[in-house]
Amino acid sequence: MSQIDFTTSEHTQALANEVACLKAMVTLMLKGMGQADAGKVIINMERFIAQLEDQNQADVFSNTIKQIKFAYRQ
Repeated sequence: MSQIDFTTSEHTQALANEVACLKAMVTLMLKGMGQADAGKVIINMERFIAQLEDQNQADVFSNTIKQIKFAYRQ
């Protein structure tokens, strides 16, 4: 694991694609966990977001969680 290169491209579109990939991966992981455990993860993340002091960051996190919840329900 220590020899794997996880560098991110400097190009905005490549970074956006990586984030979209991570959202999809998180959604699939939640689906694999089962409904009860996935629900706990989402609830804990929503609690974390509520404690953020930076409102812009909280808005971005909240939007991301909404996207993942929508994809999870599909």
